[in-house]
Amino acid sequence: MKRKVDELYDEYRNGNVSRREFMKKLALVTGGTAAAVVILPGCNGATARTAGKSAMKVVGEFITYPGASGDMRAWISIPEGKDKYPGVIVIHENRGLVPHIREVNNRMAMEGFVALAPDALSPLGGTPEDQDKGREMIGQLDREETIRNLVAAVKYLETHPRTSGKVGCTGFCWGGAMTNQVAVNSPDLDAAVPYYGSTPAPEDVPKIRAKMMAHYAGNDERINAGIPAFEEALKKAGIEYQIFIYEGTQHAFNNDTGERYNKEAADLAWKRTTDFFKETLKS
Repeated sequence: MKRKVDELYDEYRNGNVSRREFMKKLALVTGGTAAAVVILPGCNGATARTAGKSAMKVVGEFITYPGASGDMRAWISIPEGKDKYPGVIVIHENRGLVPHIREVNNRMAMEGFVALAPDALSPLGGTPEDQDKGREMIGQLDREETIRNLVAAVKYLETHPRTSGKVGCTGFCWGGAMTNQVAVNSPDLDAAVPYYGSTPAPEDVPKIRAKMMAHYAGNDERINAGIPAFEEALKKAGIEYQIFIYEGTQHAFNNDTGERYNKEAADLAWKRTTDFFKETLKS
């Protein structure tokens, strides 16, 4: 399988296929099987722009972990070798555990973490190939049950034999909102980085024990309306936090498969996120 990944990358690097076609083929090879695969640093545009020459090789595969409502499917990415690393949960957007999020999860592992991307749609049979259908299914989830299933991922990583026991969480859009909820509902979480996610209720903020970093798009009126109350609650609760707003960007600016992708903002937010996790989870 590694040979096939190498061949696909060579096609892409030599300009024989577009990035979209490359990612489609790569997803078929790496995402359609439970077998472990070696994800090469720099094998796609998103990784190449941030991982750098020092990025680790990682092994990725589909696994299940015990959730509140039963087994939860997830994509786990682990640096090669036997060393232990902090854990980071990566929560998908509102279309489910699509190839883009598995790619983000791989990139996080390349930074020196055991990264886990849960499929929140597991109770409904898992993320479908049709992303529009995935968006419809997200609306069918029981919210409280979903939060408990994601909180269970903290315990899974906390006790994983390849982790140090420290766990962070990040997520995007719907996953950003869920990241805030994991922070509220898991006292064991050490750090949280929501990307343009709906803020938690101010009265729930004092429950947070994790250090926080939040990223927002400048042009995202609905989501940004919650920032002032969120920040005020964080201050009152004495929670260590950072908030960044990327002017001129739109919601979902980190997603390089979408029209609203902003490379400059995405790269800066990613560096801030990984530096924050390295500081808070590796100390």
